[in-house]
Amino acid sequence: MKRNNAEQIGELIRHYLRQESLESPLNERRLISAWPEVLGPTIASYTRELYIKNQVLYVHLASAALRQELMMGRELLVRNLNRHVGAQVITNIIFR
Repeated sequence: MKRNNAEQIGELIRHYLRQESLESPLNERRLISAWPEVLGPTIASYTRELYIKNQVLYVHLASAALRQELMMGRELLVRNLNRHVGAQVITNIIFR
């Protein structure tokens, strides 16, 4: 049996997620889940709460010194997190 117009299952799933407006929330969840992997377990242990609103990642930290350190590398961190997810999910990070 010859198949015409065959598509890869991954492409079909991506198309469905886009069509149903589920791609963005899924990518946001992936980015938040990737936080400990990208920054490491030590820095992640100082993180209390992460959430995304209007393409801005809000991060609550327990250490003021760590907050200052992360603020200096904010642009690189945004790029690394987006690259890890494979999509432009966030444009900025606010540390609190």
